[in-house]
Amino acid sequence: MSFGFLGIQFGFALQGGFMSRIFQTLGADKDTIPFLWIAAPLTGLLVQPIVGYLSDRTWHPKFGRRKPFFFIGALLSTLALFLAPYSSALWMAAGALWILDASINISMEPFRALVADKLPDSQRSYGFVVQTLIIGIGTWVASNLPWLMTQLGVPNTAPEGVVPDSVKYAFGIGAVVLFSSILYTILTTEEYPPEDLEAFKKENEESKGFLKGVGEIFKNIAGMPPVMKKLGVVQFFSWFAFFTMWSFATPAITEHVFGATDTTSEAYNNAADSVGNYLGTYGLVSMFYALILAFVASRIKINRRLLHLGSLILGGFGFILIYFISEPWMLHICFSLVGIAWASILSMPYAMLSSSVNPRKMGVYMGIFNMFIVIPQIVASLGGVNFLYKLLFGEAVINTMLLAGTMLILAGLSNLLITDKKAIHD
Repeated sequence: MSFGFLGIQFGFALQGGFMSRIFQTLGADKDTIPFLWIAAPLTGLLVQPIVGYLSDRTWHPKFGRRKPFFFIGALLSTLALFLAPYSSALWMAAGALWILDASINISMEPFRALVADKLPDSQRSYGFVVQTLIIGIGTWVASNLPWLMTQLGVPNTAPEGVVPDSVKYAFGIGAVVLFSSILYTILTTEEYPPEDLEAFKKENEESKGFLKGVGEIFKNIAGMPPVMKKLGVVQFFSWFAFFTMWSFATPAITEHVFGATDTTSEAYNNAADSVGNYLGTYGLVSMFYALILAFVASRIKINRRLLHLGSLILGGFGFILIYFISEPWMLHICFSLVGIAWASILSMPYAMLSSSVNPRKMGVYMGIFNMFIVIPQIVASLGGVNFLYKLLFGEAVINTMLLAGTMLILAGLSNLLITDKKAIHD
């Protein structure tokens, strides 16, 4: 039931690892890159609670509850992945990113809810960790695709304003993997009907209408559990850090570590491929870390709060170390630490949350919870990153990694706010 996350993560990894490269190729300077990303989180802020709300109220004997949303999201995401690297202007690339991110999220939040639907509370840490394991595989493979295409002889350079063929091929492969893996989950996973189908239908009839739906979403936001609010603080700092990485890793590392800035040069494009390779390291390590967590969580109770706290702080140190390294290979060490944080971010908050919400509202609350992912990205893209890294550390673009590390350490310490025993332990 989690296999579709392989494709979802192909989409996210290609987006996170290479959209800034596409923006730079099309003429964007480093300070405008965060603004070009803003449409994606803004759309997520609207799409995810609505999709979660609708999927909670969907049931079809043949197509189920969550699976229709998997299919719609997969179809739109596939088209966006194919089109993104063929953009000839910045506004086209930003539009492709907007469609891609919104479409992936149509599929992603119902996938989170599906795990909570099908597993008892005692198995949810294990279930979300297995999901993270699959995400790690997707991150590693997708992040290395442009490099692999170059090794196979696909051109890695192109005229000014044109995205290299190695990136275009990588996005095309990602589109095929995304659609086929989600389709596999749709065809092989059975969903359970509501326990009381008549009561479910009656409740849906009473809540029909756009305004009623919007009112219900706002009511759920106002009545979110205390654990969810505290997790929101952790999520804010976590996702601010990772948005900073996705926006600035390519310009920061290609300049600071490789000394390459000309986007038409072979040196820059080789360096950008290498950045993708190093970013793949965090996906690979998150896979192995998730494998260990899956083994442990299936056998003993774990302290989710302390595990998440320690993992995030390690990831924060990984970002900070990027500033101090003297050789490119050391980036593998840095992103290995980041991978530990990534594995925890994709599993522990959802395990803690799912133990604290009404199962009948799992979809809408997973969607609302995603607001704590997109709000920090909106803040970051509206100038938060540019203002903070220059204020705290200085003008050099590599200082964005120092900011990302600081934010991730703050995210780890914020776990101390969570005191609910049911959320902390399996």
